[in-house]
Amino acid sequence: MSTTLAPAHPDVRTFETTVDAVDGREVTLSETYFYAESGGQPADRGTLDGVRVVDVQSRDGEVVHVLDEPPAFEAGDTVTADIDDEFRTYCMRAHTASHVLYGAGRGLLSELGYGGFDISPEKVRVDFTTTTDIDDETLVELERRVNRVVWESRPVTWEQRTLEDALDDPDIAFNTKTEEGVMADADSIRVVTVGAAARRGDESVGSGSSGDPWDVAACGGTHVSNTREIGPVEVLGRSNPGEGLTRVEFAVGPEAVERRADVKRAALDASRTLGTSVVELPEFAAKLKADKEELAAELREAKTAMLAADLDSLPTVERNGATWRAGVVSGVGPNEVGDELQSRVGDGADVIAVAGEQGSTFVVVATDGEVDAGDVVGEITDEFGGGGGGSPTFAQGGGLSASPKEVAESLRET
Repeated sequence: MSTTLAPAHPDVRTFETTVDAVDGREVTLSETYFYAESGGQPADRGTLDGVRVVDVQSRDGEVVHVLDEPPAFEAGDTVTADIDDEFRTYCMRAHTASHVLYGAGRGLLSELGYGGFDISPEKVRVDFTTTTDIDDETLVELERRVNRVVWESRPVTWEQRTLEDALDDPDIAFNTKTEEGVMADADSIRVVTVGAAARRGDESVGSGSSGDPWDVAACGGTHVSNTREIGPVEVLGRSNPGEGLTRVEFAVGPEAVERRADVKRAALDASRTLGTSVVELPEFAAKLKADKEELAAELREAKTAMLAADLDSLPTVERNGATWRAGVVSGVGPNEVGDELQSRVGDGADVIAVAGEQGSTFVVVATDGEVDAGDVVGEITDEFGGGGGGSPTFAQGGGLSASPKEVAESLRET
């Protein structure tokens, strides 16, 4: 039976070991430093005697290395293993960063719980359960605190604790979704601690005294030995994946650097276009929004006045004993016309019908019920194509193959 030595010795990248068994592309070793996929951390990549390792899984207490192709070596052979240094280092940084983020959440979020965790090549996600609404301001503060802890060079350590002792310790965070399988068959559990700040005299961002650890959590993953090794962390956003969870996603290392550059570039481009500074962008954007809303209100008023003028000037005709007012409207769509027509029916007119243009020619008809509005629209669409319908007192049609003027003339024909 073999277990991975990766969590205890995360810096090992090359080692020699004996092959225990080979089954097609699956290999077990007498000892291994490859990390088997677990708890949200992906499996290590690398090679065994030059054959690519594409997956590592823990099955029935054995670490199974899945190769790209069946190997030439056999059980009993000594092989050289190489772990992908870049990917392992990224996973260590990302995993420790997730613990630092959770520690930041302890100081900001109420009734905090750990709901899940996952590392992908582009980003890392941590799921929280909390009664706090994680708004933009909270998200920015989470990022600030995480990067502050990176700057403070806090030590990261790990130790085995008895399961009973760990469960009784209120300071230890448990992610039951990822750790329950480990806890079910173990008398002890590994506890990872992000410690107190190493730099004295710096502003503390923690919620306790300067000597308190930042975060303590049950975890079987690989970690850096000091938070300064994490590098920059850039929070990407938040979402609600369900089950009362709030998901926070972030980038770490090179991905964070690129993301930060993209955000800075976008902010500089926007400020240059608007003729303001990056710092003043929020105030400038708020003013633009207010100006836009004011202009939109003025436009609505102008369109309403123009529509009223068009309707006031509609010609009146008599058709089959009913008074019709029919003509052309401009600058408005069918939905904007409807309410105004219905409010004017009966005020000296039994039928009000107008044609206009929005993409294509449309017709809108409102009546007092003596003339069926749907029938009027049907007659127009029979003549000019398109489609439409409605009730006896209100109907509309669109897609007509004629100009608004031609449709209006047809409506006025007696």
